[in-house]
Amino acid sequence: MTTTDAAPVRLTAGDPAPEFTLPDAEGNPVSLTDYRGRRVIVYCYPAALTPGCTTQAVDFTASAGDLAEAGLDIVGISPDPVEKLLRFRDEEKLSITLVSDPEKEVLAAYGAYGPKKLYGKEVVGVIRSTFVIDAEGRIEKASYNVKATGHVAKLRRDLGLD
Repeated sequence: MTTTDAAPVRLTAGDPAPEFTLPDAEGNPVSLTDYRGRRVIVYCYPAALTPGCTTQAVDFTASAGDLAEAGLDIVGISPDPVEKLLRFRDEEKLSITLVSDPEKEVLAAYGAYGPKKLYGKEVVGVIRSTFVIDAEGRIEKASYNVKATGHVAKLRRDLGLD
């Protein structure tokens, strides 16, 4: 079965967060278990070096200090190869962790890959989504089809940081 055959998953508060180990922009493995004991924001985005995804990554980087003080780390997942993530990180001066999921298996496990509307047409692709995962590895908050612009500010409000 391919990731496009199954109905999309929709995670909700209380669900166990799907485990993963994916390479970061330098090719080093990053696992969800690395964050046990801390809360982590896992956000899924379609493509590095595109306008919306750049806006979102820059906004997360700008808020990373405040989020870290509140006990939240940030991991961005996209299907981009590690070389593209490295270029994205360096060109945009991103300080957040970006990981590569070229097979889209982790994206699908989070319900962030599947049918979506793009300019009025149904296509299959990455669904821009954000998850707050608690210190024990459970979903605290799941948001699907988020907007790239203004999403981090809304998330900060939802988390009581503004």
